[in-house]
Amino acid sequence: MAKKKKLTELELTIKHHIAPTINYQVHKTISYSQYSIWANCHHQWYNSYVKNLNPYSDTIHTIFGTAMHETLQHYISVMYTVSKAAADREDIINMFQEKFISLYQAAYEKSKIHFSSPSEMKEFYEDGVSIITWIKKKVNILFTTKNTKLLGIELPILIKISNNLYLKGYIDFALYDVLDNKVYIYDIKTSTRGWGDREKKDDKKIAQILLYKEYFSKQYDFPVDNIEVEYFIVKRKIWEDSEFPIPRVQSFKPASGKNKRSKMMNSFSEFLQDCFDESGKVKDKLYIKNVGEDSCKWCPYFETEFCDRKNAVS
Repeated sequence: MAKKKKLTELELTIKHHIAPTINYQVHKTISYSQYSIWANCHHQWYNSYVKNLNPYSDTIHTIFGTAMHETLQHYISVMYTVSKAAADREDIINMFQEKFISLYQAAYEKSKIHFSSPSEMKEFYEDGVSIITWIKKKVNILFTTKNTKLLGIELPILIKISNNLYLKGYIDFALYDVLDNKVYIYDIKTSTRGWGDREKKDDKKIAQILLYKEYFSKQYDFPVDNIEVEYFIVKRKIWEDSEFPIPRVQSFKPASGKNKRSKMMNSFSEFLQDCFDESGKVKDKLYIKNVGEDSCKWCPYFETEFCDRKNAVS
């Protein structure tokens, strides 16, 4: 019988952490996605979270992203809780296929709309197989299990941020270097060809992992300077004719020092002040429409009855 490994102080803190009790008649939870929508366009946030229009619908991209997330998280979990050899024995390609199909079927049952075609589904599935195959070949470069522990998959963050308001989020996975006493927070992103300078410089994108760093530190009383953050970006497509081999995974470690986090927290505080009163209730007021190519391109209310673009600013 294998001997149980002694838990570190941080692991014990996480294990015994008692999350606050949420009374949804009084309390409200805030997510990164809410902040991101507000930062993109205040009026879009108003339509979604004050008028509760809830326009979300699944796409082939969201289905693929969820299936890839869950598959990679399972692989990483087995790698750190059992062994790399055990993880490699897992048929994660079959797991990905089953998740991909079941998620699509569930989305169809909900909407009764086919939002993809067999040929597109096949293309996305084959892209997923290529990603998984590449990761399994390069796993020793991507991850180390030496002196490193898995703190959690979908590790919850639930912490009070102001009167009756709580931040709620889930860290895709977090690792802990026992010797260096460092936490590594990872966020998995799926992308067509990876992130360029535009995505890397987008403060709205980077805010998610900075929020998790800030509030992981507060929730578990862990030194914020001992936390590193990284976007683990998996690419569906690579340039086949490239002169050099192109990796299927792109690592992006955004600046997350004091100044960068302070800038993010100031923007997050502005969001809270703009949208909620002192008791934590949503302010039902006029919210500015931010008209522009970037803000309107993917907005579900674009050119609908819910956004006539009058009284807008650019």
